[in-house]
Amino acid sequence: MSAVKNIVLVHGGFVDGSGWQSVHRLLTQDGYRVSVVQNPTVSLVDDVAVTQRALDALDGPAVLVGHSYGGAVITEAGRHDGVAALVYIAAFAPDKDESVGTLVADPAPGAPVPPILPPVDGFLFLDRDKFAASFAGDLPAEDAAFLADAQVPWSLDALNGPITEPAWRAKPSWYLVATDDHMIPPPVQHQMAERAGATVAEAAGSHAVYVSQPQAVADLIKRAAGQ
Repeated sequence: MSAVKNIVLVHGGFVDGSGWQSVHRLLTQDGYRVSVVQNPTVSLVDDVAVTQRALDALDGPAVLVGHSYGGAVITEAGRHDGVAALVYIAAFAPDKDESVGTLVADPAPGAPVPPILPPVDGFLFLDRDKFAASFAGDLPAEDAAFLADAQVPWSLDALNGPITEPAWRAKPSWYLVATDDHMIPPPVQHQMAERAGATVAEAAGSHAVYVSQPQAVADLIKRAAGQ
């Protein structure tokens, strides 16, 4: 595969695309054209459509990158003809007919339970007081507090949106496991990566590894891009 110069970054649930800023900076400094998708997180179908519109706007193939719930988005949107490779960053990688909801429905004994509050009007938030410990334990306290206060409501329709056909069955995939993740247990990340046939790397980081370890994230994306 010749080197791919377009990168599309997709954020997960509870956060917006601003967390990709350091990764964006590193990649653009290396000459990549980087797009950041702002998912509405109202439904998986809508988020896939937004992502595919970003891909439509590009001239040439792209590496499609997803964090957390963004992994479900790229798993569905990645069948787009313009996608050359997929990169999962501490992300869900569902199979056909699975959703993030089904993947988290039966946690392993002893696994950390994300502090998700009961839904209000069909939308979810994380408990602000427990956000840092569960999502961003390796960020400065003020940065984790900002993420907690700037949460994006995550719809149950997005959480429970099923995959029709996983793009990782047809596209090469890479996966960065965050080894101190308290949202998606690292063993679960490894299992999903293995099932997807992904090339796996690890980084010592929380679920917010894309914020705390941007160099490790950028390095894996560049590997997927053929650099």
